[in-house]
Amino acid sequence: MSKKKRSLFQRFLDTIETTGNRLPHPVTLFAILSVLVVIASAIVAATGITVEHPGNPGEMIEARSLLSREGVVYIFTSMVNNFINFAPLGVVLASMLGIGLAERSGLISASLRGFVLSIPKSLITAGLVFAGVMSSLASDAGYVVLPPLGAVIFIALGRHPIAGIAAAFAGVSAGFSANLLLTSLDPMLAEMTISAAAIIDPAYAENMNVAMNYYFVIASVFLLTIVGAVVTEKVVEPRLGTYQGSIQAGDMTELSVLEKKGLRYSGISLLITVIAIALLVVPSNGLLRAEDGGVISSPFMSSLVPIIMIMFFVPGLVYGKVTKTINNDREMAAKLSDTMASMGMFIVLAFTAGQFVSYFTESNLGLLIGVAGAEFLDSIKLGGIVLIILFILISGFINLFIGSASAKWAMMAPVFVPIMMQQGYSPELTQMAYRIADSTSNIISPLMPYFAMIIVIMQKYNKKMGIGTLISTMFPYTIFFTITWIVMLVVWMLFGWDLGPGSPIHYVIQ
Repeated sequence: MSKKKRSLFQRFLDTIETTGNRLPHPVTLFAILSVLVVIASAIVAATGITVEHPGNPGEMIEARSLLSREGVVYIFTSMVNNFINFAPLGVVLASMLGIGLAERSGLISASLRGFVLSIPKSLITAGLVFAGVMSSLASDAGYVVLPPLGAVIFIALGRHPIAGIAAAFAGVSAGFSANLLLTSLDPMLAEMTISAAAIIDPAYAENMNVAMNYYFVIASVFLLTIVGAVVTEKVVEPRLGTYQGSIQAGDMTELSVLEKKGLRYSGISLLITVIAIALLVVPSNGLLRAEDGGVISSPFMSSLVPIIMIMFFVPGLVYGKVTKTINNDREMAAKLSDTMASMGMFIVLAFTAGQFVSYFTESNLGLLIGVAGAEFLDSIKLGGIVLIILFILISGFINLFIGSASAKWAMMAPVFVPIMMQQGYSPELTQMAYRIADSTSNIISPLMPYFAMIIVIMQKYNKKMGIGTLISTMFPYTIFFTITWIVMLVVWMLFGWDLGPGSPIHYVIQ
């Protein structure tokens, strides 16, 4: 029987995968890229190319040579800090202390088995993507929690675990700018947008608010959930085929009496934990509220990773004690140790990836690329919807080189917000267009801090997984999310709907 002919798009993805997987192991690749950045910084610095800093008029930016005396000193003196300060490292390891205990005590396995047996199978993919989108409430913790869970759920259903990881990763990363509630990203970006708007019109800026995109991001949750589920089931999973790995689905029989008892007591312990944490947040004088009584920018939002660790650790320990999978502190410590041992590859990868990201930032190469893109957009003098679409595409391209959403917007807002205001578009619209670009391109950017971690998670199910496989797997999400999200924004613009409370599409030039 002949194989079904693969479509042009599938063959294109195959080419991306093949080409990407010819690259060295990610650990080696990031080491090579670090060296290339060092060399490139010296070459660009030697050319004397300078650009004006968009946020500080009159300040000129040039490449910093990492082969100069100061550069070499930086390389040696920052190496340990680059490793320790690599963004995902602490988040992942701290979260895994709680998640690992819950997994090794049997709590996650039993919970997932109960979940899989109770939920309609047709809704699982959409549910996983939706959970990923909503996980931005917990800052970066969704990257750590959901992709591994997605794999376990899919393999339990006899589906390809890589597809489960992809669906979760797409929801968490590409859906980072969508939520039913305000997240820490809203005030973070809004303050920069308001400051940039004040360059043109201080009076307009005074009336702007941090919820300027709230209506649009609520609607985006449902769009991304539907599109993410369809792409997973119609494009990504068929391309992956049948899973042939050695890791098999766990026992899908009904839960035993002891397991149900363990789940019941662990659920009670989780409820008590949530109540205890709520007492630190809900009261107006709660200890984890901000000094002004706010929640969005508060110690609570900064503590979500340890809170999630605790919310996995406590129920995991209770479940283990009830079901006798953890009998004493020595067994608990052993399970925690086994969890950390399984993170060995990620720790090694974090070392070389941390050097690359830090060198790229220190050299100013990313900043130069970003400013060049901004100047290009300003020079072509386009207007209307075409300008918004082009801005989204250029912002997405810049995102491939600068991973931090706040760092990019700090650089881009002072340039693009005034440009768009001069074209008659509100700062609120410019910010939303930027958020679309930043989110949709995250999942194919090797500079995205959690990109390396996702490769490690996938390699548990396919040891040959490389950068090419990950990019080719996630590329369909980028394409379809970008297209549908842009269409939604264009429709919003055509109807002239507010993007959030008091946040219009158009700006009337004074």
